Amino acid sequence: MNATGSGRAERGGDPAARGRWDARLAAEHARAFAGLFPAGAAPRVFFAPGRVNLMGAHLDYNGGPVMPTAIDRGTFVAVRPRLDGRIVLASTLDGARAEAQIGALPAVRSRRWADYPLGVLREILALADAQGALGHGLDVLFGGNLAVGAGLSSSASICVATAFALDAVFGLGLPRIEIVHAALRAERGFVGVQCGIMDPYAVGLARGGSLLWLDCKDRTSEHLPLDPARVSIAVADTLVRRELAQGAFNERVAECRAAFDALRAFQPDATCLRDVRLETLAKHARDLDPTPMKRARHVVEEVGRTFAAREALRRGDLRGFGAAMTLAHESLREHFEVSVPELDRLVASAIAVPGVLGARLTGAGFGGCAVILLERGAEADLEGRIVQDFTRAFGRAPRVEFFGGDSGPRELDLGR
Repeated sequence: MNATGSGRAERGGDPAARGRWDARLAAEHARAFAGLFPAGAAPRVFFAPGRVNLMGAHLDYNGGPVMPTAIDRGTFVAVRPRLDGRIVLASTLDGARAEAQIGALPAVRSRRWADYPLGVLREILALADAQGALGHGLDVLFGGNLAVGAGLSSSASICVATAFALDAVFGLGLPRIEIVHAALRAERGFVGVQCGIMDPYAVGLARGGSLLWLDCKDRTSEHLPLDPARVSIAVADTLVRRELAQGAFNERVAECRAAFDALRAFQPDATCLRDVRLETLAKHARDLDPTPMKRARHVVEEVGRTFAAREALRRGDLRGFGAAMTLAHESLREHFEVSVPELDRLVASAIAVPGVLGARLTGAGFGGCAVILLERGAEADLEGRIVQDFTRAFGRAPRVEFFGGDSGPRELDLGR
């Protein structure tokens, strides 16, 4: 949904620089809103980041731990009330509009970008009705600087941004976790993607300079520091869009469920695939069909890798943490089968560069991006190497960006 914006975030953690970046891009988005919705007052503008996941690949919907971090690109939402009960949604990406009546929202998804905000609107209006709040019509413009389909969670970014904006405009005062849950329900229910909890949690609970450790079984979380003075996070985009990823993702969910259904007969204390022990898997490998067995092997081993990565980070062992990332990619390629040659090339090229700590695909896979953890100062060498290798192999250059962290959903000051 989100268009690529005109500005890159200032790097580093200077709050003043971040404030200037917020204000500049918010003003650009407000001007775009005025061009589409010229009559009336200026809108309120909101932002929610995207995310990259460093560890815990495909574990969230299997009850496992994950370690995502928010990034300083995301979704902008400009909102202005209207009095006729109409909801008008527009996008800076393609200029398309979607319209509905607030009392008669679509009951069936259209399979277009508007399904995401409409699903959230349904959830927020249900909460507003429960509070006795009266909804009104809205003009809404979506935009931003987060690549769509690149594995940076543009869908959770738009859903959390929409929920956060609607909560503010309707004056509901929802707790942040309820905003996160509304976004999650919208994507699972109305949009129909059987995603786990990681993406909306990573976006909605973001804290600058940190990874979010999230246990997707009991939903406990903590923020673990990742020193921006020591490391950078690069995201290299294959430019392979993931048009078929939703169906393949849902297949992986079903395959993991089939694996768990077979394995819990041998380990009755297991409540999800994350609980299955490695010895259970090894002992009963022949009792599973080959494909569910491969999916289960990735999940069970990735759980162990992710706990080990957390301990490495806690003791300051960044090389140990990065090594776990690279092992995760190997498993995603061999056992979960969600990589593509372009992603494999990026990872192999990256880990050959001095100063690179680890690399793996991020997001669902099937295209999109690789995330790379590297020491400060190695950025130029990394970019030169992977662009050269990738262009030689595929005849085009990948897009490489270096990201800062982000502090999560917020309303932006337009300087009025």
